[in-house]
Amino acid sequence: MTASVELPRHRPSDPRLPFGRRIELADRGTTFVRSVAGPSGAPTLLLLHGWAASAGLNWFQAFESLGAHFNVVAPDLRGHARGLRSNRVFRLADCADDCAATLVELGSGPVIAVGYSMGGPVAQLMWRRHRDLVDGLVLCATSAGFMPHRFLRTAYQAAMLGATAMARLAWPSSLLPPVPMVNLRVNTMPAWATAEMRRHDWRMIIEAGHSISTYSARRWIGDVDVPTAIVCTTEDRGVAPSLQLETAAAIRGATVHSIADGHSRLSRRRRPRRLTPRPRSNQTPSPRSRSRLRPPRPTSAAVRGAPTARVPNRAPSSATN
Repeated sequence: MTASVELPRHRPSDPRLPFGRRIELADRGTTFVRSVAGPSGAPTLLLLHGWAASAGLNWFQAFESLGAHFNVVAPDLRGHARGLRSNRVFRLADCADDCAATLVELGSGPVIAVGYSMGGPVAQLMWRRHRDLVDGLVLCATSAGFMPHRFLRTAYQAAMLGATAMARLAWPSSLLPPVPMVNLRVNTMPAWATAEMRRHDWRMIIEAGHSISTYSARRWIGDVDVPTAIVCTTEDRGVAPSLQLETAAAIRGATVHSIADGHSRLSRRRRPRRLTPRPRSNQTPSPRSRSRLRPPRPTSAAVRGAPTARVPNRAPSSATN
């Protein structure tokens, strides 16, 4: 079954980010969870964010609307923002086990696991490793495997393996910045979002990239036996729509909900354009000047009328420091 849905129009002024709390997981470490109490007896959603994001960054515009119908649990995955820290090599399976331990600690579950991008494999592994805790799956902009072509997979894995090795060697050093491969200048990202990303453990982020490149559930994804919805981003350049639909076809009874959008869209504050003085009446403007004086062309999103999610320039109202 396929359905097309329209993106909701969010008010960018004041999204409500729920308070979070740290939870000690026995024999694992300390994790961080944001939660919303929904109506009495409502199902519980487990929101799983993408690579190099966090629960706050990934879901900040969804907490309020989802909380009107569901109980919501949204952890920071290990190595991300305030998530669990470990000396072990990052594994997606460990993320799934962390989430299961968190649900047991909270007394929540079974849940509907909602995975975005990297969160998709974590949701799939939650079903496989902790079947009693999962009543349904929602897989957004994700797949059962991200590298279908052997040459591309081999090249990417080799690059990520080298980066992982270098990260391991440099990890004890305090001379390197927290997230060296991410541009976190204040003028390109709102301050609260920048602060959120600076909390990442960059070694674990790099190792997570390698773990994503090696992930494949194609041998067993067809065994999924819970209601499953696939949210397919049809203009995705990060996870090809064909891979998303392939995952849907492999799961018996999965429904597909298409959204005409890309993998991630965070509007940035544009720098003001430098104004070009208007030519004097006795001068003929050059072709270059004429091009500068023309109004900017609308983006493709504006042409087709697609709404764009906007990140507020100040911290959302209940953010935890």
